Amino acid sequence: MVEDSLDDGVRIAQLLASDLAGHEGSLTAVTVTDADPDAEPTADGSRAYRVRADGDPLATVFVHPERIRIEFESGHETALAAARDADLRVRPKASEAPRTVVFVENGAAVKRALDVVEQVVEADA
Repeated sequence: MVEDSLDDGVRIAQLLASDLAGHEGSLTAVTVTDADPDAEPTADGSRAYRVRADGDPLATVFVHPERIRIEFESGHETALAAARDADLRVRPKASEAPRTVVFVENGAAVKRALDVVEQVVEADA
């Protein structure tokens, strides 16, 4: 029997990493770095990998048991607006270095998250 939706945090993170690494256009400058192949999903989220654009920090991806969390380190306003437009759960994070947090709840939402990353990269270009 085929599962209707993919809601495993590790697999969702793998799908996003694969899409980021294999994409063309404005995402050719995007790389997945500092990957932790042993990242175990936790309620608070454990760091799976970082995303860079032209070598500069763009975001960090964390795995939870049933989703992933992308914390954008740059392009905060763009990420916030793009995630809302993509119907992804999003919120600003007030911290020493402000961030925008985007939640990807299942495998079907990975393409929408990819669009958010693409818009942030294009806005920072």
